[in-house]
Amino acid sequence: MNYLIRKITSDDKSVFIEMSREFYSSSAVLNNIDDAFHFNTFEELMRSDVYLECYIFETDKGEIAGYALLDKMFSHEVGGILVWVEELYVRPDFQGRGIGGAFFAYLEKNVPAARYRLETEPENEGARALYKRKGYRELEYLQMVKD
Repeated sequence: MNYLIRKITSDDKSVFIEMSREFYSSSAVLNNIDDAFHFNTFEELMRSDVYLECYIFETDKGEIAGYALLDKMFSHEVGGILVWVEELYVRPDFQGRGIGGAFFAYLEKNVPAARYRLETEPENEGARALYKRKGYRELEYLQMVKD
């Protein structure tokens, strides 16, 4: 199956709301967040083209397979742009189909950075193995980095 990796647009508000709810999936957090929060976050994202970027993974049939949220900042530590993959979510029906690898290939080709950094979940050994094969190394606090 072919995947389109694209930046989120203003037409993707409903996808962003779903994504935002997934990222804030803790019931303790969700009980304190209303729809206005998600809408305001989306509007802020649409205004920012420098620091935050959000990508959608879409099948050739128009199905949303997942999403990723990036943060970009200038880092004196690395002497250039640091791209932080804050969230990467692939829907369960699409896991294990190469989306993670495709996204990192896309990221490194289309989003230049002096260093890429991401967080991994401790139980997600498949993702950790994938990133290691892509040349990432582990840091503290379940972070992985590629210089």
